[in-house]
Amino acid sequence: MLDVIALILITLAIGFWYVRTRLSYWVRRQISHEQPTFPMGNFRGFRNTVHFKDILTPLYERFKSTGSPFAGIYFMLRPVVLVLDLELAKEVLIRDFANFEDRGMYHNERDDPLTGHLFRIDGPKWRPLRQKMTPTFSSGKMKFMFPIVCAVGKELAQICAEQSQNSICGILEVSDLMSRYTSDVIGSCAFGLDCNGLRNPEAEFRTMGRRALTERHHNKLIDGFIESFPHWARRLRLRQVHPDITKFYQRIVRDTVKERESQRIVRNDFMNLLIEMKQRGELTLPEMAAQSFIFFVAGFDTSASTLTFALYELAKQPQIQHKLRQEIQESLEKHEGQFTYECMQELRYMELVIAETLRKYPILPHLSRICRNYYAAKGNRHFYIEPGQMLLIPVYGFHHDPELYPEPHKFIPERFMADQMAERPTASWLPFGDGPRNCIGMRFGKMQTSIALFHLLQRFQFSVCPRTVSKIDFVKSNILLSPSSSIYLKVEELQNI
Repeated sequence: MLDVIALILITLAIGFWYVRTRLSYWVRRQISHEQPTFPMGNFRGFRNTVHFKDILTPLYERFKSTGSPFAGIYFMLRPVVLVLDLELAKEVLIRDFANFEDRGMYHNERDDPLTGHLFRIDGPKWRPLRQKMTPTFSSGKMKFMFPIVCAVGKELAQICAEQSQNSICGILEVSDLMSRYTSDVIGSCAFGLDCNGLRNPEAEFRTMGRRALTERHHNKLIDGFIESFPHWARRLRLRQVHPDITKFYQRIVRDTVKERESQRIVRNDFMNLLIEMKQRGELTLPEMAAQSFIFFVAGFDTSASTLTFALYELAKQPQIQHKLRQEIQESLEKHEGQFTYECMQELRYMELVIAETLRKYPILPHLSRICRNYYAAKGNRHFYIEPGQMLLIPVYGFHHDPELYPEPHKFIPERFMADQMAERPTASWLPFGDGPRNCIGMRFGKMQTSIALFHLLQRFQFSVCPRTVSKIDFVKSNILLSPSSSIYLKVEELQNI
């Protein structure tokens, strides 16, 4: 009995020493930091009552005036570098990228195959896959996919017309409608499926897509452990993606590949490009499923939220909406009434509106990187970063810094005119990241957003109504920025259409 008590006391003592040592790391380093609490460090309330960006942004605002390149924070028991300096962010993402290539996110191809995708994997696996996948998202490939996305955009406008006529006072819930549009676009481009989500909100593809974004195999505590200690989670063979979702996407990919190969079907879509890679021996079926999965996850919720935020801001500022609609009409006249890929590329003010939407609402409000070798930040040896240490770049904080963007909570597309952009540092706008590991699907995301806005604004006037929220709140449990409540707008069909 005494031996058991002694063992318990020794275990407790070792545990106490370990926790105390971990949570005093930045004190020993004499680096400005936020005092942590056990067990969440500086992330108390994370995924429950506080969004990730509402943890990082106040810390960035508190420490940026110190003049230090970074501050110290704790993600649970893990000491993490919070980047404060735009020049350091630029070095991490671009100039010294070779030392910060990895994101340090959980991936486990053996036990959780859908996590083995381009966004999560690191090291020697990431670089060759990125090189193989990059041509898939070239401007030429986007041009091939343009008609497919445009067909869904036209259907979106038609559904919008029907719903506005049948609703009370033309008031529509736009966030759900936008997610149905993007699920149909991704279903068509990534899987070659006619998902019919615009007509049927309960379509299986959209339902499973929503589950993929909201459901996890484990509870929040274990999920937090997986994100904090991915190496140990792999050793324990833990999973994040729910088995039902894994089976669904693997089945969809397997059946699509079988049908296309047996019937020699060729389409100008993402799946066709993956099949070509498989036939060259560059991808296996499980790897194809993982890449298709991230294409869906990255393109579905992100673009749907961006569209929702853009329509919300345009409804609040009709003068901006009018200016954008004028540009659309002038472009159509120039191209004899035809909306072509070249026509879309000429919509300069559209680009400014999308850029400002992503400035005010960066869908991924932070970037993460892992340091590979010892690194002195900006050449200062006091501010060294250890191998294996995580860095967080507070994108939302940068985007709402009044020193970079005066009156940051106002929606001003003109911020992104060439003369104003030239006055800001390189790393001041990071909705797609930057450097060799920026978002590979950036062109596609911009394209499906532009196409939807084109078809909607050409036919409809959007305005606020009594049900429109005065301020958008975000889902606390989602690492991305997505509206926590429905976004209602008044939709009126224009008479000259």
